[in-house]
Amino acid sequence: MRSRRRIWATAAVATTAVAGVLVFQGMTGNSGDSADSKAGPVRAEVREAALKVSADGSSATLGRRDTAPFSMLGVTWTDPAAKVTGAVEVRTRSASNGTWSSWTPLETDNDGRTEVGRSGVRGSTEPRWVGPSNGVEVRVTAGAKVSAKLPAGLQLDTVDPGKGSSLHADPAAFVAETEIPADPSPSDSPSADPTATSEPTPTATESDTAPASETPTVTPSETSTDSPSPTASDSSSPTTSISPSASLPPAPPSTVPKPPITSRAGWGADESISPEAPEYNATVKAVFVHHTAGTNDYSCADSAAIVRSVYAYHVQSEGWKDIGYNFLVDKCGTIFEGRKGGVDRPVLGAHTYGFNRESTGISVLGTYTDVAAPGAVTTSVARIAAWKLGQYEGDPAGSTMLTAGTTGSNGFGKTFTAGTQYSFKQISGHRDGFNTECPGTKLYGQLPAIRSLAAGPVTGLAIKSVTGATLSGTSYYTKSAITVGWSATTPSTLISKYELLVDGKSVATAAATATSAKATLGAGTHKIQVRATHQSGKTATSAVATTIADQTAPTFTTKPNLALRTGTVNTTAVPLTLKWKATDAASLKEVRLTAPVAKTYGPTTTSASHTAKSGAATAWSMTAYDLAGNTAAASVSGTPVILQETSATKTGTWTTKSSSSYLGGKSYSSSSKSASLTWTFTGRSAAWVVSRASTSGQAYVYVDGTKVATVDLKSSTTKYRDALWTKSWSTSAKHTVKIVVVATSGRPTITTDGLVYLK
Repeated sequence: MRSRRRIWATAAVATTAVAGVLVFQGMTGNSGDSADSKAGPVRAEVREAALKVSADGSSATLGRRDTAPFSMLGVTWTDPAAKVTGAVEVRTRSASNGTWSSWTPLETDNDGRTEVGRSGVRGSTEPRWVGPSNGVEVRVTAGAKVSAKLPAGLQLDTVDPGKGSSLHADPAAFVAETEIPADPSPSDSPSADPTATSEPTPTATESDTAPASETPTVTPSETSTDSPSPTASDSSSPTTSISPSASLPPAPPSTVPKPPITSRAGWGADESISPEAPEYNATVKAVFVHHTAGTNDYSCADSAAIVRSVYAYHVQSEGWKDIGYNFLVDKCGTIFEGRKGGVDRPVLGAHTYGFNRESTGISVLGTYTDVAAPGAVTTSVARIAAWKLGQYEGDPAGSTMLTAGTTGSNGFGKTFTAGTQYSFKQISGHRDGFNTECPGTKLYGQLPAIRSLAAGPVTGLAIKSVTGATLSGTSYYTKSAITVGWSATTPSTLISKYELLVDGKSVATAAATATSAKATLGAGTHKIQVRATHQSGKTATSAVATTIADQTAPTFTTKPNLALRTGTVNTTAVPLTLKWKATDAASLKEVRLTAPVAKTYGPTTTSASHTAKSGAATAWSMTAYDLAGNTAAASVSGTPVILQETSATKTGTWTTKSSSSYLGGKSYSSSSKSASLTWTFTGRSAAWVVSRASTSGQAYVYVDGTKVATVDLKSSTTKYRDALWTKSWSTSAKHTVKIVVVATSGRPTITTDGLVYLK
């Protein structure tokens, strides 16, 4: 292989008017981010090796061989309009481990006519990044057609991108270096002579570039017409002229913020290989999305080297004046300045044959035929597209009319005629133009999402939380202060701001990166929403989160109170019932028992069963909570007291029975009709405790001299210490409880263990 020589030249400061474009020499406008740090150009080495073509012209090869270092390659041929209808495949040897790759296809639908009319432009495959390599093998077939022949001049071009020190540098100027190597060869590099780079009058198949002359027609001021009728000299764009003394007009401001862009100097562009002046369109009406058709298996640290390689391939292998794309985006979302002339200018690129005159081109590094582009890619493509269209009153979600620069058709069966206008989405894929698979099926399918990202509004906006409030059903309850959290599917880089709305009014503004904001609410019911403003100015508002602010504490409409209940009695566990009722003006959440044990009850619960130790005063403390967090406390105290049977006043015959199963180890038993036991106490609740069996009889119960119940002690299972009958009063007072033996026929005996009362 031989090293391609370069021509270095210093561009003169002058202006040239051509049909549909402005050509400026010595000027670039704003070409990159001012944050770039200084870095020198990185020289790429492009080497060529002719392929050996078979006798019948249907195949070609380059045998396996050692090479000088390279990281990108492609196959080129003499006629830019010619196509390889078959397959071009390569395999390479890794410079790091010496292993050979499998055969890799190169995309052959690259349209070499993009810069047709230039001297030395070649047809080519898309370049492919293979990483650091030092060996290569190539095979080419013409396809299945018997008459298919390979184009003439087939050669392999390998690119060594050189070593760059940084991704960041000052904005690039396109003025070439002043050093001129000895014996430059016009056949090896684009000419530095402006007349040598001027393009011929367009024809039916070659009209995407316009002619230039050394001496432009001078008019008093710049004029332009957006949609002219085609003429013999220009069938694709309006005529724009400018006086030779005029300077580059100011770049129009955009309606959206400019995204970060790595300048040409930032990625190490060697401006000496493309000394020609940039050309400018009158406007940018559409953005065409491309992919470079290389590997996706690259490190983003290598992205600058990949861009340099594409640049060298376009210029030194394909013979173009500069890199074809206006912008490039790597898989991590880094945006790179492409063709020189100023990222904020309508620079004429070479990316979409027939439609370069009114558009800009964005190419994603990699292949997206079977794999979708990452979110970082779609976000950056949307940002740069929105910014560029925003300079020219474009709508990323809209359509526009573009004038075809030549005649042909695309893969969708759409036919174009030179000079005729056709409708395009303002963000379109390369395949919407003339026939190509670019930008890959998957990325092409992501264009609607990219348009939505670029045009707005913010999507997926939803309130995710209201901290400081409790959700019940569909409403939130708070005392006053809340923090509202939200999320959106639109990336923050495309959002201008968020606002927190209370009843439709903005009460807080947050940055695009924020996910929450605070508010203080007055008493009452409020509609809480989040409003997001897209960089386009379009707004989106979340669904309402109904929030009730309440500072009124709940109340115990029935204070906690205690009553003895039925159940098994122990000296350490007397069964009782705790009762209460709490209400709230907004919504009661729960009632918590905090002492002597901790329990939590729902808002509709009004009683609970507990036990308490006999003879010990116990405080029962309760707190009611509403959903807003307001609280109210209440308590009650009680002491269960066991009165043994021996403390009662007796009448009739009673027999003492002993057993560890009885309270105190003893009980009274009687089968004597009308035998009685009477207890007198001061309390608010009482329970008669008995032993029970299948032979147990009945007893009458008198309270304060009045018969209130007939209690049957019969039980299918034997029970001891069973509180069988209870009675409660609203307040504590002196009471008398008397039991009388009924002497039921066949089972006259009752056994009593005593009486329990609550004081």
